[in-house]
Amino acid sequence: MKRRVIDFHAHVFPEEIAQKAVNHIGTYYTIRMQGKGILPDLVQSADKSCIDYIVIHSTATKASQVKAINDWVAGHSSERLIGFGTLHPNMTDAEEEFERIISLGLNGIKLHPDFQGYKADDPRMDKIYSLIENRLPVLIHCGDEKMDNSSPKRIANVLNRFPGLTIIVAHLGGYKKWQESMEYLVGRNLYMDTSNAIRYMDTAFAVKLIKKHGTDRIVFGTDYPSVYHDDELKVFNKLDLSENEKDDILYNNAAGILGLPV
Repeated sequence: MKRRVIDFHAHVFPEEIAQKAVNHIGTYYTIRMQGKGILPDLVQSADKSCIDYIVIHSTATKASQVKAINDWVAGHSSERLIGFGTLHPNMTDAEEEFERIISLGLNGIKLHPDFQGYKADDPRMDKIYSLIENRLPVLIHCGDEKMDNSSPKRIANVLNRFPGLTIIVAHLGGYKKWQESMEYLVGRNLYMDTSNAIRYMDTAFAVKLIKKHGTDRIVFGTDYPSVYHDDELKVFNKLDLSENEKDDILYNNAAGILGLPV
């Protein structure tokens, strides 16, 4: 029987800027990028691994980019490709754009404190968090070796101030900051995705973190174009988890967030 899978974390870009964006991500994180960052390549990878749904997004590094990115993601969303919008702390019309995101049919918000140039718990973000709270889920990049904008501690501060947020923290609560994730985020009322985490972690520690947080609050993600689905699923399937736990992480938990059939 085929196992259902939702990829909760995939980046995709217009073809004219995709190569530049992929190169930038790979250089910044010093990782070899597998994918091309364009829709045909993403869909081909997903088809090969029989992925049911993919959450797609792109982060605005400038306030002036927000509307164009949201229009592009909405224009390329479908029943299978579930679009998340973006916002930026320097926006002067965040409330208007948030309502437009909803009218466009986008299903959540993606934020990246490091690339967007703000600290996750910066008071400038309070208006944006207030807009999102109890309305849409928000996927937040978490963890960086070069700065603390998105540190697990700062994400914890956000949750303390906005307990109604449905937060999905990327990279099991902190890219290369997993001890801090254990200290500040594990066990809190939020979700974590597995993207760009389990392949860099000690397998036993990854399972320990996942189980301590709760397998009902973990979702699978690839962080495409960092990696293709087939390779990431091979890493995931090596984790010492029960079949039911894998089903929850690969599909059921994400379906609950997104309102998809379980």
